[in-house]
Amino acid sequence: MYLAKVLGTVVASTKCKELEGVKLFWVQPLDETLAPAGKAHVAADAVQAGVGELVTVEDGREGTYALAEHFVPVDAVIVGHVDQVNVVERKAKE
Repeated sequence: MYLAKVLGTVVASTKCKELEGVKLFWVQPLDETLAPAGKAHVAADAVQAGVGELVTVEDGREGTYALAEHFVPVDAVIVGHVDQVNVVERKAKE
């Protein structure tokens, strides 16, 4: 699971019947400082996210368990809304 920001919507005029009614979003993975980390990609929405929101994303087969249909061809699913991020600074080992 990782943090991401929802950048925009993806419109698919045709998709498999199990994904009908499921919104697709363009998301940017983020690191612990909320800076971009990796390439932006498409994620199915399981929590009614919106553009500009900070969310958690689960990739792989496990993410599909958050959708109504569990066996669908998706690589990433938005599974949560993030209200706040607090990072405790770690001291480097000497």
